[in-house]
Amino acid sequence: MSNKEKFFAHIDKGYTTKGDFITMGAGMVDGETVTNAFVKVPLKTLNRHGLIAGATGTGKTKTLQVIAENLSDKGIPVLLMDLKGDLSGIAKASPGHPKIDKRHDAIGLPFEPKGFPVEILSLSEQNGVRLRATVSEFGPVLLSRILDLTVTQEGIVAVVFKYCDDNKLPLLDLKDFKKVLQYATGEGKKEFQAEYGRISTSSTGTILRKIIELEQQGADLFFGEKSFDVEDLVRIDENGRGYINIIRLTDIQDKPKLFSTFMLSLLAEIYSTFPEQGDSDRPELILFIDEAHLIFKEASKALLDQIESIVKLIRSKGIGLYFVTQNPTDVPDAVLSQLGLKVQHALRAFTAKDRKAIKLTAENYPDSEFYDTKEVLTSLGIGEALISALDEKGRPTPLAATMLRAPMSRMDVLTKTELEETLESSKLIKKYNEEIDRESAYEILNEKIEKAEKEAAKEKVTTTSRRTTTRRKSTRMNPVVKVLTSATFIRGVLGVLKKVIR
Repeated sequence: MSNKEKFFAHIDKGYTTKGDFITMGAGMVDGETVTNAFVKVPLKTLNRHGLIAGATGTGKTKTLQVIAENLSDKGIPVLLMDLKGDLSGIAKASPGHPKIDKRHDAIGLPFEPKGFPVEILSLSEQNGVRLRATVSEFGPVLLSRILDLTVTQEGIVAVVFKYCDDNKLPLLDLKDFKKVLQYATGEGKKEFQAEYGRISTSSTGTILRKIIELEQQGADLFFGEKSFDVEDLVRIDENGRGYINIIRLTDIQDKPKLFSTFMLSLLAEIYSTFPEQGDSDRPELILFIDEAHLIFKEASKALLDQIESIVKLIRSKGIGLYFVTQNPTDVPDAVLSQLGLKVQHALRAFTAKDRKAIKLTAENYPDSEFYDTKEVLTSLGIGEALISALDEKGRPTPLAATMLRAPMSRMDVLTKTELEETLESSKLIKKYNEEIDRESAYEILNEKIEKAEKEAAKEKVTTTSRRTTTRRKSTRMNPVVKVLTSATFIRGVLGVLKKVIR
């Protein structure tokens, strides 16, 4: 048996599945694609999370596109983070190309160009379905972790939420939260101290500064109503295909705090909303987080702990998380160890640090008799990757250098006109893009303060009037006393006394 035949048998056996699956491409050995040596990922294990990594220009985004398309075709909705702005073309069919035909002939798969149902979402002022959440929905724990607060400051945030609950003050946006904080150490200081104890002005000042920092990254657009319902991420179109929800994030690459705030709130909301699935045959929703290092770049330890916890727990809800980044070392070890599917594109060894990173990366993959993993990592071409998945029993599949299939949709962005057409056909835009600013904590407390000031002014006027009246009364002389104390009366009395004495 030749090495190629031996490899085919190895891949065929290692990637056999009983249930449904998606096909990533065909295995390669000795630099050659082995036709029909299909590298398949069972739908059953897709909620075990994954990683797509590799140097710039090696095809990570196209791999993400391939997986998203195939999931949609299987009726599984997808959420994509589009930080580079090059994923909207999924809505339109690929124009095709002789190179694509050649690639698919080598793999052994027919190529079928098609577009997919797409929903464009926006976290900022870009066009798309607006994503928002209220401060109340965040809750005190998550908000404290986002702001990276101390234990004492977390306690103050908890008190603020408790006060608002007790007094029916809706916390919708950041101006609501700031107003309550200012009220707690200002006009409402006595009220707070009587009910909840003394609140330090220096602590509230620190919290306010951190909220302002978050606002400067655009979080004031994110906090508010109407809140986005995560159930709208799992829609299926009339042809039974899952919607591919694309969040346009091209204008927040330099705002990692806002990005991590949004991601953590979204994951927490999904986790609390979706029911437990147990050992399901297919996932409910797959999320792809492009440029994943932005989540971890400036995250505090508390925030990292929260992310790690959610990654561990959310898969029981049928949710898969896929991190897309340049190097696996961008992802913390605690998170990396939870990722079942690994698609590793080429890495470049320009420095000693790069070589060390390649060595560490190679150690994350199973050993293979067909490859020197470190060598393969630096020799992969564009659209080729090392793949290791989990089989239906949760065991690692054989390591396979893979010629990846091409995307069925367009590998380019939508034109301005096409984007407008996509947005006009959206049912979610009509649902979420009306801005609502109903009465909340900010307005209620302002009204309360204004009322208190009016009452204080009225009381001051009443008190002043009473004092003036009292002074007048004290200076107003009784008529009898006035007569008795007059000079004429006194002289008359003295005259009478003189006569009597004589």
